[in-house]
Amino acid sequence: MCTVERYSPHGGARRRAAVGCADVPSSDVFKRVFLGRALRSERMGETLLPKRIALPVFASDALSSNAYATQEILLVLSLGGYSLYSYGPWVAAMVVVIYFTVVASYRQNVHAYPNGGGDYEVVSHNLGPNWGVFVASALLIDYVLTVAVSISSAVANLGSTIPFVDKHNVWFAVGFVVIIMLLNLRGVKESGAFFAIPVYFFVLSIFVMIGFAIFQFATGQTLLAESANWTIVAENTFTGAALVFLVARAFSSGTTALTGIEAVANGVPAFKKPKSKNAATTLLLLGVISMAMFIGITWLALKTQVKVTEFDDDLIGLPPGQPQKTVLVQIADAVFHPSHIGVLVIAFATAIILALAANTAFNGFPLLGSVLAKDGYLPRQLHTRGDRLAFSNGILSLALLAVLLIIVYQADVSGLIQLYIIGVFVSFTLSQLGMVRHWTRHLARETDPKARAKMMRSRIINGFGLVMTGSVLVIVLATKFTKGAWIVVVAMPLIFLLMRSIHRHYERVAEEITPSGKKIMLPSRVHAIVLVSKIHRPTLRALAYARATRPTVLEAVTVDVDTEDTERLRAEWERDEIPVTLKVLASPYREITRPILEYVRGLRRESPNDLVIVFIPEYVVGHWWEQLLHNQSALRLKSRLLFTPGVMVTSVPWQLESSELVLDKDA
Repeated sequence: MCTVERYSPHGGARRRAAVGCADVPSSDVFKRVFLGRALRSERMGETLLPKRIALPVFASDALSSNAYATQEILLVLSLGGYSLYSYGPWVAAMVVVIYFTVVASYRQNVHAYPNGGGDYEVVSHNLGPNWGVFVASALLIDYVLTVAVSISSAVANLGSTIPFVDKHNVWFAVGFVVIIMLLNLRGVKESGAFFAIPVYFFVLSIFVMIGFAIFQFATGQTLLAESANWTIVAENTFTGAALVFLVARAFSSGTTALTGIEAVANGVPAFKKPKSKNAATTLLLLGVISMAMFIGITWLALKTQVKVTEFDDDLIGLPPGQPQKTVLVQIADAVFHPSHIGVLVIAFATAIILALAANTAFNGFPLLGSVLAKDGYLPRQLHTRGDRLAFSNGILSLALLAVLLIIVYQADVSGLIQLYIIGVFVSFTLSQLGMVRHWTRHLARETDPKARAKMMRSRIINGFGLVMTGSVLVIVLATKFTKGAWIVVVAMPLIFLLMRSIHRHYERVAEEITPSGKKIMLPSRVHAIVLVSKIHRPTLRALAYARATRPTVLEAVTVDVDTEDTERLRAEWERDEIPVTLKVLASPYREITRPILEYVRGLRRESPNDLVIVFIPEYVVGHWWEQLLHNQSALRLKSRLLFTPGVMVTSVPWQLESSELVLDKDA
């Protein structure tokens, strides 16, 4: 049975009725099955998240980055041969330092700006709206890339153990995107509760693997990866400046572990009260958990002598036709042994967390989009909440863009990863600069010593964060620009210009429709015109409605396309004694629209202070194909008349029997 709520149009009480699903429109049944019942606006508070749910919702991207951050470091270092893996611990240490710097900086952000908007709000308030829009463009791109990279990486991990998935990776990736989209359309809290279990399961499985490995090493066991005895063919010999550049490139690839930190700051409005405190605590938990995992995975990768290369041909020892396993799967093989259930657990947990990492973007993108739409930089529709109180249009937009990116890049992680991280470090850097200006401005007005000391400490934290993130941004741009990052560098200003254009349009329209203060003058006369093609019930209804408005002048107008038909209409008009003057417009070229337009515009020229109302009989149909058979002349005429000043167009509907189908659906 399907439960339907019905409301009295006269303000009566709501009543619920159980009806058969066959009695409910199929489209509505489909919507409720996948999305659930619509929620009333006053239930908004029920969708707010506690910390235990907020962590997997907003931090799943940052946590999942550990599945490929270490691998990206080793892939770059492998260009110089296995000997350069000795730089891995130093690169990892640099990543850890920058990670906690960013976490500490963003903790200041959420306390200072608890209303959401994240980097966009911080930068807009302190550096100006143009810089805020630029940061927003960077974040929007990064959110799309987050979905594409995370999903593609999930499929790659799953493909390491299931060859069928590897062969059809694009379709599996698209399917994951669609599933996560549907879950998010059900609402933030409901999707968060669903995602919490796999996120925590992934974290637990990684720590169990690390703990088990430590136990084995402590008992004197030797753990070696499958690729430990294979040989890496170095691309070149790197020394001096070239070596420094390669290590810097490895560091920039490792900073993918930082993606997702900004989502917590952007999502502050979704937290339960006290919002800023809960968001700051979630950030700290995220930093501790994520970096513990990153350090553990990197240590195990080096300890088990994992080897990975960008191209299979550069890895001597890899069996022909066998794709390289991911670093995480190789570590699991070494710790649990290849046939152990633990390997499958790690592979599936990793694939799931990477797929769900996209959920962070599915929360961040719609929230940021709604803020931008509210400020007039994106279409207003992105500020509208759906049935489940989620920003449905933003969710759908993100899913569409991510699917297109996955298809274009064929779900290739190595290709997508080059576009990644640029946008997020642009936002990191400008956000920290904005916070430095924020504290400087407040210090100029503050006199309380304790408050000043706190502000100065916060400014030092954000200043250090500015130096660090700015340095990383320069490194990332220098090392990734020719590898594909130039696409993002070009896309950011283009999106910026698009959003500025949208904003100017909204401002121009607002200025145009603002009341001028002058009294609105009533028209001198009202000239009503009823369009007539035949004498039938729709025409008679239009005439009756027009007469009911009591215009100053009322006339019926027909176009002489066929002389015989026109004469027949005249005769019927006189025979039926219709008390309205019938005017016939000549049309030597058998046009309908042009003669009516010229006539109406002629009336406007003769009497500019008159109001002209054109009544158009129109069929209301129930099937899409019926629209192709009716109303085509009326639609063309209507679209042209709307551009004529001083002219109103009134559609007089006539419901055909097929329209009852639509009426039944809305009942």
